Amino acid sequence: MHRTLFTIGYEGAEISQFLETLRECGIQHVIDIRDVPVSRKRGFSKTPLAAELALSGIGYSHLKALGDPKPGRDAMRRSDYAAFLKVYESHIATDAAQAALHEAVNLAKKNASVLLCFERSPKECHRTIVAAEMSQIALFEIRNVGVSAQSRSLKNVQTGAATLAHLAI
Repeated sequence: MHRTLFTIGYEGAEISQFLETLRECGIQHVIDIRDVPVSRKRGFSKTPLAAELALSGIGYSHLKALGDPKPGRDAMRRSDYAAFLKVYESHIATDAAQAALHEAVNLAKKNASVLLCFERSPKECHRTIVAAEMSQIALFEIRNVGVSAQSRSLKNVQTGAATLAHLAI
């Protein structure tokens, strides 16, 4: 039996919408895979986010070793996806990233979990790579969740080796 692993980007979302999306999906644990868990978006920096999640009964872990290193983020800002992939594929192969990957798998096996990063689109975020790697270890069904204040629709999108579903709230 496959367990569902969710991914989410908070770009453009308010913390209240984000929390409601997590509740609707039955999320029990957020796995933050941002290299730098600081945000200009109110409520999404590490400490305030962990506090908000705790108030909602949702666990929180920050796994820095799974974050996209600065050269990868710089490549994405330049829209150089090939360079980003090269940087991140090299990064995720490191001992620290592999240890964090297994920690993320163990967390997601125990509780309904979501991988958190900033980018709204999973195609523009390393969380898709992390989710696919986790799925190779533990056979997760991967679903991407998007936060929006406008619609409530679920549609499947085929992306590489993993099937992602977008849920707009």
